Amino acid sequence: MSEYSIKRYQPEVKILWDDFIASAKNKTFLFYRDFMDYHAERFTDYSLLLYKKGQLIAVLPAHAEGKILHSHQGLTYGGLLLAKKLKFKDVFEAFKQLLLFVEKQGFEFLEIKNIPSFYNLLPAEEMEYLAFLVKAEINRVDIASVINLENKLTIQKNRLEGVKKAEKQALKVIKTTDFTSFWTDILIPNLARTHNAKPVHSLEEITLLQQRFPDHIHQYNVFNAKGKIVAGTTIFETEHVAHVQYISGDENKQQLGSLDFLFHYLITVGFKDKRYFDFGTSNENQGKNLNAGLQYWKESFGARSFAHKSFRIATAQHVLLDSVLI
Repeated sequence: MSEYSIKRYQPEVKILWDDFIASAKNKTFLFYRDFMDYHAERFTDYSLLLYKKGQLIAVLPAHAEGKILHSHQGLTYGGLLLAKKLKFKDVFEAFKQLLLFVEKQGFEFLEIKNIPSFYNLLPAEEMEYLAFLVKAEINRVDIASVINLENKLTIQKNRLEGVKKAEKQALKVIKTTDFTSFWTDILIPNLARTHNAKPVHSLEEITLLQQRFPDHIHQYNVFNAKGKIVAGTTIFETEHVAHVQYISGDENKQQLGSLDFLFHYLITVGFKDKRYFDFGTSNENQGKNLNAGLQYWKESFGARSFAHKSFRIATAQHVLLDSVLI
C-alpha cells in the first residue's frame, strides 16, 4: 500500500488548507481559500490535498471541466504548492500518485498554469522537470515583464520625460481603498473601447478581495490639478513581488505622462524594497501574439522577460515515471 494519499478539498478543511499555504515554499495569497472562493460559483472546485503518512505535503488548487482538471483557470497561475522541507523524491512520488488518482477519477488531462519562478520563496521548479518526464505539451507561454529591483537597469530617458510632463502639470499619485473611480471612469471604458472586454474582477469583487486582503491588494490613482482621475493601477503584493494586475489611463495619458509618472513612483518609492516589480504579460491570442508597443513601454522602465508556461499533461502518462529513479 502506498504511503502517499490524496483527498479532495472540502470546506471543513479550510483552516488546514490555509495553514499549509502560509508555509508553502511557492505560495502567494491567491491560493488562500478566501481568494480562491470569491468566484466559486463559476467553477467546479476539485482542489486536492496530498499526504505522506498522514502528513500534508502538497496541495493542488484545481477545478474540473469535463475530462480536464485545471490548475487553475480562475487564477493567474496554479500548480503544486509544496512544503518547504520537501525533497525532490517526495515531490516525484506525490506527482506520480496525483496523476494516478486524477486518471482514476476520470480525467484524461491535467492542465497547469505554472507559477512563474520569481514568485517562489525557495527554488521550486520541480514541475518543469516532471513535465519533461511525462512528455507534457507546453500549450501556452506568456512573457512576464519583470524588474529585478535588487539589480535595476536605468530607466530610459523617454520615460523620465513623461515624468517631467506630469510634474509640470501637478499630477498627484494617491493610494486608496476605493476602486470606484478607477473602475467606472478609466478601466471599464478603456477595456470596452480598445478590447471589447471587461475587467476580470467586477468592482464589487475587487472591493471584496481588498477587504479580505488589505495588506496585499492596493489601488494607486493619478489625479490632475483639478482633482480629476486620469490614470491608475491595481497592485497585487506578495512577499517578494509587486504585481500589476490592472493598468489604465485616460485618452490624454501620452500628453500628461500620467502612466510614466505613476510607475516611476511605484518603482522608485512605493515598492522599492521588493525583490521584483512585475508588470505582467503583454500577450494576446492565448500567448501567440505580443503587444510590441506595450512590451517596449514596460522594458523602458528596465523590465525584462520571464516565461510563464502552461502545461497539458495526459494523466495516463504516469507510466513514464515508473523507471525514472535509479
